[in-house]
Amino acid sequence: MTAPGADASPATPRTPLVEVQGVSKRFPVRGTRRWLHAVDDVSFTIERGECVGLVGESGCGKSTLVRLLTRLLDPTEGRLVFDGRDVGAVPARRFAREPERARIQMVFQDPADSLNPRFTAFATIAEPLRRLARLAGGETRRRVEDVAELVGLPRELLGRFPHQLSGGQQQRVGIARAIALEPALLVLDEPTSALDVSVQAVILHLLADLRRRLGMTYLFVSHDLNLVRLMSDRVLVMYLGRIVEAGPVGEVFERPRHPYTRALVSAIPVLDSTIIEASPHSAERCSAPTAGARRARIRLAGEPRRSDRSSPTVCRFHGRCPDGFERCTREMPQLRSVSAHHVAACHRLDEPLA
Repeated sequence: MTAPGADASPATPRTPLVEVQGVSKRFPVRGTRRWLHAVDDVSFTIERGECVGLVGESGCGKSTLVRLLTRLLDPTEGRLVFDGRDVGAVPARRFAREPERARIQMVFQDPADSLNPRFTAFATIAEPLRRLARLAGGETRRRVEDVAELVGLPRELLGRFPHQLSGGQQQRVGIARAIALEPALLVLDEPTSALDVSVQAVILHLLADLRRRLGMTYLFVSHDLNLVRLMSDRVLVMYLGRIVEAGPVGEVFERPRHPYTRALVSAIPVLDSTIIEASPHSAERCSAPTAGARRARIRLAGEPRRSDRSSPTVCRFHGRCPDGFERCTREMPQLRSVSAHHVAACHRLDEPLA
């Protein structure tokens, strides 16, 4: 799959669509003087036409980061630059009323909960068109019908309410609502986790097809590393509010350098060949590991330390890391280059891989 602009001259500078620069978000812990560091000094970019995966266990800060990026929350520190504009400097409430809001849209985890039960499918898709694009009458109807056709939603279903639709049909309504405004960035927050496996494959194929046809940029958030591997070009690994590893999806999954990433990768079940065939990516990058290539399962000890108690001089993974040593207790590791586009935050990066 070739991203838009890939044929441009190498000398032509490409500005990332999204630039997250040192972003942090802290919440006060009720009844104490402590702060919960939900997102802590996070930086990354998303290129135009790219799909970036975001992974990490529950409570690591993924949802908070998504809310910051979609401007549902204001950052405590740092800059959020979207298409060259510092949107992080615009209060979230004010940003919701700006035309720029239409260019950042989201597909939510549970299609049933994300749809208004009093709105028909037509009204759901039409709502952002009326509020943000200021369309009305026949123009709205034409756009809704066009988008419904694009996502494979039969026109006769547009008059139905969410409870009259299947899970897959509900998610198609959610996707249609998100792309109706032709956004530049589409945030996919666990878009298939509430669906049956067979329906998941259909929705993932739809998302891949829409990306190819419309040239949209995706941030794909998921606990399912197989889906991230199949859908994404690059992956960000998050642990207790920090990015601990990032790079091309094939390189990170085949040669993970952070102990936490290695533990995640070791838990990935063998990919099913039928799913691989439906993938928009090359078989070389997404090929299933052979039985001999399976890694031994790495089981982490203990539970994650709460980020509100974390010291800036202690590695967040200390206490669970199987490779930890004395330096980890007095120095927070920073992201360092592993290869041209692969970074990780670990004091043992200079040691050869086992």
